[in-house]
Formats: sequence, C-alpha cells, structure tokens
Amino acid sequence: MFRIASLIFFFICIGQMVSGQYTNILVGNSGDPEEPSIIINPKTPARIVAGANIDNFYASDDGGLTWQAGNLTSTYGVYGDPCLVIDTAGNFYYFHLSNPQVGGVWIDRIICQKSTDGGLTWSDGTYTGLNGTKAQDKPWAAVDPATNTIYVTWTQFDEYGVSNPADSSVILFSKSTDGGQTWSMAKRINRVAGDCLDSDNTVEGAVPAIGPNGELYVAWAGPRGIVFNRSLDQGETWMDTNVFVSYIPGGWDYAIPGIYRANGLPVTCCDISNGPYRGNIYINWSDQRNGLTDTDIWFIKSADGGLTWSSRKRVNDDPPGKQQFFTWMTVDQKTGYLYFIFYDRRAYTTSSTDVYMAVSRDGGDTFQNFKISESSFLPFGSIFFGDYTNISAYNNVVRPVWTRLQGAQITIWTAIVDSISVGTEIKPESYLASSLDQNYPNPGKEYTYITFKIHRPARITLEVYDLFGRKIATLLDNQMTNAGKHIEYFNIEKYRPAPGIYYYSLDDGERSVKRKMIVE
Repeated sequence: MFRIASLIFFFICIGQMVSGQYTNILVGNSGDPEEPSIIINPKTPARIVAGANIDNFYASDDGGLTWQAGNLTSTYGVYGDPCLVIDTAGNFYYFHLSNPQVGGVWIDRIICQKSTDGGLTWSDGTYTGLNGTKAQDKPWAAVDPATNTIYVTWTQFDEYGVSNPADSSVILFSKSTDGGQTWSMAKRINRVAGDCLDSDNTVEGAVPAIGPNGELYVAWAGPRGIVFNRSLDQGETWMDTNVFVSYIPGGWDYAIPGIYRANGLPVTCCDISNGPYRGNIYINWSDQRNGLTDTDIWFIKSADGGLTWSSRKRVNDDPPGKQQFFTWMTVDQKTGYLYFIFYDRRAYTTSSTDVYMAVSRDGGDTFQNFKISESSFLPFGSIFFGDYTNISAYNNVVRPVWTRLQGAQITIWTAIVDSISVGTEIKPESYLASSLDQNYPNPGKEYTYITFKIHRPARITLEVYDLFGRKIATLLDNQMTNAGKHIEYFNIEKYRPAPGIYYYSLDDGERSVKRKMIVE
C-alpha cells in the first residue's frame, strides 16, 4: 500500500508540473466536519496532523496523500474549535473546547490533548481557564521552538450570548512549561473589555505568535478594531496599554451570501526564520470596508516589535467588487515566505466559491494569488460552515485545509502544494536540477537501490531518515554529480535499521525531495 501511495505522489507531482493544478485530497467527510486546523511536523514533513469540529482528528504519514481518521474523547468533553500545534520533540497538541459530562458546564475550560505517536492516539487531556461557569471560547496556541513552552490565548465570556451590560468578554492567556501536563493560572491581557454577544463588540480572535528571542505577540478584534499586546518575559508581564493596529469598518462579524456565519477575525504570525525579514510581525484579517458585496483580505506588519504598524495592504489581487473571506496566514519558518488561504468568488456573479492562496516572498510587500481548488462549490446559508480555514508550511511544503460542501455533505480538503515555484507556473521536470524515483525493491530487506536523475551538474546530498527525523545513513554528502541517471546502493544489513517505514532525501542545493521506503 505504501509503495502505491508513493507512486501516486510521484505522478501527482509530475501532473502538477505539467498542468499547474494543485491536486485536491479529501481529508474527511464524516460527522459534518468544519473549522479545520492542520500542522506539519518540521522534522518529518511527511507527517501531518489535522483536526475539525467537533471531535475529528486526521493523521497522514505520506505528506497528506492519505489520511487515517478518528474521534477524540476526553473526560472533560470535546466541543470543537480545534487548534493543532507541535513541539520540537514531535509531540502534537490538540486544543479544543469542553463539554464535561460530570462536574462541569458547557465550554467551561480550554482542553489540551497530546499525541506522542504522530496523531494516531491522544491523551485524555489537561485543561486551563476553569473559572466557575464562565464560558471559555476560541482558543489558539503557539509553541516556542527554543524552549517548547506552549502558549494559549482565548476569549472568556462572563455569560455567553447575553446583552447584559454588566457582563463582559476578555482575552486570557496561559502557558505550559512541561509539555502540556500543567498550566499557569489564566491571566487577562486586554485592557478594554468587550460585550458577550459574540459579535463586533466582543473581543475575539486572539492568536499568539513567538518572536525570534522568545517574545510573545498577540492581536485580537473588538470594539476598538484590531489591537495588540506583547510580553518580553514569557507571558509574566504585558504592556499596560494595548497598541492600536487597524480599524475594521463594518466590524469583524459580517454577512456573506450562502454562509451561515462569517467573520474577519485577525491572525498573527512572526517571522523567526533566518531570512531577511526575521522579527517582522504580521497580522491578516478580512473586512467589508469597501462595501457589503466587496469583502477583502488585508495585511499589516510591524518591524519594531509591534509598537508601530505599516499601512494596510490588500492581499487579494482581483478587481474590486467580489467576495474574499475566511482567511488564514502562516509563515514558512525555513524560508520566511508568507502563505495565505481564503475563499474567493472573483470568477462568479453567484455564490459559487473557489479556494485561493497567496504567497509573499518579500515580507509582505507584494502578493501573488493563485487558485488551489480543482472546482468551485456552492454553499447554502442553512449549513454551518465553521468560522475559519487554516494552513501550515515548512521548507516549501505547504498544506492548506478548508471546508467544502459536496452536494449536501460538509467535507474537509487539502491540496498538495510542494513546489518551490508555488504561485507561479510550475516548470517541467527538465527545468529542475534533479528528480528522485522510488527505490527498488520496496519493501527492502537486505538491500535496495535508490535512483535519481541529474538534469544539470549539481552538488548532491542523499540521506536516509527514520520516521522521527533521525538520520540513518548518508549515501552522498554534498558530492558534485554530473548530469544523467544515477543509482545508489543502500546496504540495509550494514546499517541494521529496525523493520518499519523510512524516508530518503535528495538535496540538490535548490530543493529537497523525499520519498518513503519500507524496510522488512
């Protein structure tokens, strides 16, 4: 089965090179999934984990071509708003809302469940934010790669959905320094409270981001538009005054035809790559400042730790007058490139909807848009579509995830976006420095052969890794290699790896390509 999946992946890549179309993969379709979250393991990019409302999880070990699905269970209940993050040890963390069956009330805490086996099984979970009967909503998390400290921010409602002016919403923060086993007491980080109606004057959308020296950055939306706060001491203290970032004309809670509920809540990221834009803070959102029929995707940045902000820029590059909504943003922390995903109706006069991405390779100065959905879909306002999409990227491996209506069925999809030329016309294989074939025999027991082609002379590194990213063997080490077909012999008996799944990686100085192989 694994060999077939690898061959499928090879032909998918060739198909993309020829047609420029990004292959769409169904992630899940059971349980009416929506509000997806996705995360790539940086050490083993073929390992990807995703989640969706209310209790769905999905795991892939072949770069997103195939998925194993399951349902989370927890003593504290599982009630949606999934957020997935990963630490440097390869542990995945799944944050969500609660619905305890015993000893609690609906969404009374933020739950964190941990997986140490690549997202296949999950712990019962720990929690933070329990505060009587107050509602804890919309968590998002980030991990500091230098310390593996986990940070989470969310909205607390005194009483969800009420108009009583005595009740308010606030942004809370908590952290774990022991891999999610225990959590600090929740701390309020916003200065101006919101109401409890879960609309424009409610404070929502707190997404934490880590700076290059462990700084902690958070922005959110509310009655004063988008505001920002930061901590320079791992969340112990925060600025006394929240920094104003941008108004949101029309508010963050707006209407889109065919969508049950829509919002333009902000997403905050920081570049901690070693690229030229290291340290930049970015915020991405959508709003209707140009009219109810012209929702747009917006972007703003700070180069001084969030104290001042640039002028606002429009991410979608179509002529005015069409709808773009439900945006999310990420930074490839290997390259510093910015990637965005959003729904897009630029091609239609109806509610037909495509999925687009945008990429910026210059720190958000310019954006290039490209469609990733293979076909449009038509949503209906009676069907809840969730509140967000999501995207993850590492070292030019990009995996967006979105909700799509197939007939009357809600489904979750990703696209195979791996090319270094993402967002441009993908070059034929002959334009690349090298290409990598599937090893043979596969599975291998005593030996196997790895075949690759060099299209122009290049320095080649060929290595073998296990599923946890640990190097097993180096077959070529930055070796100058002439153009042509090459075959390398991998002596399995010499290295004695345990039976299981492994990866071999070919790096030609321009890109790195991986293939999966099986050792018997």
